[in-house]
Amino acid sequence: MIAPRFTWPSRVDDTDRGLAEGRSAEHRVDRDRPQLVTHVAPGSGPVGHSDVDGHRVPVPHFGLVLVADFHATAQRLRDAGTEFVVESYRRFAGEPGEQWTMFLLDPAGNAPEFTAFRDPAQLFATRRAAPPASSARSCGRRR
Repeated sequence: MIAPRFTWPSRVDDTDRGLAEGRSAEHRVDRDRPQLVTHVAPGSGPVGHSDVDGHRVPVPHFGLVLVADFHATAQRLRDAGTEFVVESYRRFAGEPGEQWTMFLLDPAGNAPEFTAFRDPAQLFATRRAAPPASSARSCGRRR
């Protein structure tokens, strides 16, 4: 069994923090081991936003990497009437680090992110490689 892991994304005014850089974009830098994600999120108020894959991701947020069935968890949240900030969707399809992710606000206004990787060993993957030969379903991936 793979131990649960977490990410700790946070809001910053720039992304230069002197740590080894992982997968990154113009306004977001992932740092490797532990995964520290910094988002440039200008604005006022207790929560900012960073544009990721065309979604307005709340910053700061706390990320939890699930080892159980991601889709069953998402459905339980829907059935409970949860309003998602970002509904579940797949990122990096066919690439290292392929994952499903979703964001919501808890009653206290915190923004948890739930993520599940097709291959949990690729949590820190940064480079594109050939798609995997198997059709592993470690995150309950839909076909």
